[in-house]
Amino acid sequence: MMGNSRENRKSDWIRGHAELAAFAVTLLGLVARLWTASGTFLNPDEALHFRLANQVSMALAYKAGLTAFHPPLLTLVLHFWRAFGASELWLRLPSVLAGAVFCWMFYKWLGNAAGSLAGFIGLLFVALLPPVVLLAAEVRQYALLLAFLASSLYFLDEAFAKNSTSRMAAFSLCLCLAMLSHYSAFLFATALGIYVLLRIFTEHSPARLVSAWAIGQLAALALALFLYETHVSKLGAGKSTTAPQGWTGALWTSELHLHRSYFDRAHDNPIVFLAGHTFGVFQYFFGQLAVGDAMGLLFVVGVVLLLRGKGFPAARPSTRPLGLFLLLPFAIAGGASLAHVYPYGGTRHLAFLVIPGVAGVSVAIARLAAGSTEERWARGLAIAALVIAACIAFVNPRPPRMDRADQSRTHMAAAMEFIGNIHQSDLIVTDYQTDLIVGHYLCRQRPVSLDAAPVGFEQFFCGGHRVVSTTAEWVFSLENFPNEWQRFVQSYRLRPGTAVWILQAGWGVDLLEELQRHFAEFHDVHLVSFGGNIKIFKLTVGQPMPAAVP
Repeated sequence: MMGNSRENRKSDWIRGHAELAAFAVTLLGLVARLWTASGTFLNPDEALHFRLANQVSMALAYKAGLTAFHPPLLTLVLHFWRAFGASELWLRLPSVLAGAVFCWMFYKWLGNAAGSLAGFIGLLFVALLPPVVLLAAEVRQYALLLAFLASSLYFLDEAFAKNSTSRMAAFSLCLCLAMLSHYSAFLFATALGIYVLLRIFTEHSPARLVSAWAIGQLAALALALFLYETHVSKLGAGKSTTAPQGWTGALWTSELHLHRSYFDRAHDNPIVFLAGHTFGVFQYFFGQLAVGDAMGLLFVVGVVLLLRGKGFPAARPSTRPLGLFLLLPFAIAGGASLAHVYPYGGTRHLAFLVIPGVAGVSVAIARLAAGSTEERWARGLAIAALVIAACIAFVNPRPPRMDRADQSRTHMAAAMEFIGNIHQSDLIVTDYQTDLIVGHYLCRQRPVSLDAAPVGFEQFFCGGHRVVSTTAEWVFSLENFPNEWQRFVQSYRLRPGTAVWILQAGWGVDLLEELQRHFAEFHDVHLVSFGGNIKIFKLTVGQPMPAAVP
């Protein structure tokens, strides 16, 4: 009896101090996100999100947002946020703050659902793993998505634990806000629906709680129908596709590296595809191939332990629904990829899987760290710390990416100074990703006003320079540039001798190096670089130009 009393006192002491330690880890995660978000220029996707939001009215911002394949919440948030500043760190701050909220709400949910040690281990992972940090250090939707999803889980469990209709309403509100943040929330919401129904039937929930949940589901369904009618269905307009296929086509076209994340019936075995790409999810979140594979195996162990229900306190509700819930988002996302509706694998588009993925890993580590309360905490935290240290030391980021040194804000400032010295009669020509970045900086963060342009091009005038961009190619490459150059010269009816500056900024900007490797016509062209991701060179209309790529 005395031993049990001493053990209980130790457990109470650890739990009491765990809350304070969790708050400190959340602050550390916030600092990591602030540092990652500072000192670098916007990447093309970030510049696109801001351009959509950077309109003179909310109505125009909402209308511009309908041209993207994301829900409107981030666009509207940025539209109001820009009134107080437009520096890179300021624009990224909503994501940074949402990332910190996610860390805390994830800890609170997982601690309640699977024990305080599992919750703390999960907090360490989501607060400090480099790929998860990066998700909340850019102008993107994923931090908002994760914050609302983690909050919805916390309020859902609280609603069941306390039979609280107000907490069930908070759950529904957070779920709707997640749906307004990113369309992948619909996949997560499907898993949540099955999870809730299972708990309702197994826990014999009171009618008023079930009614509150049903009303929230009707609100979410109404929101889904609104988003479908006003946005998703329009993405396939004018094409012989369904609306989901139109949305998928837009995603495929904008991010060509995703093609391997879709199941291909002609070449892929479905079982091998799902297994391999599931491990790819863990490789992405942990930022390291070997560690990611090990964590994928630990996830399986954690789910099996939850489904068996052994090793958990008797006072805790059945863990089987939780084990099933951790599996469901992976199964639904994999099924969506088999149907060619959504990518599946190591990509940020599956950011919502960090919640069940890290939860399963954390449960496995917490349960396998056997011993007394102190020993379990010491062993569990030591394992988590070693995993995080390995991921930070040997991180292997997924493309597209820019090294932090190459993305330094000083490089952009130097590039803008160089452009300022270009003769104003010279044209500046870019691919579309460069257009987004240059428009942001050359126009000094003001709304970009597009002028009339030939079909397949857009142009604007800022800083005394006319910038022409092709809308047909996201990035200039060896394969497309000769044809794009010819199309540009003909469309603008340029005279021989006209000076044209080819500017590239963003991912994969190696055009001139590739041209020089394949064509003698470019050997004497001088390249000016500002780091590895901003490059500019000068061509003259009428100079020898290859007719086609080899």
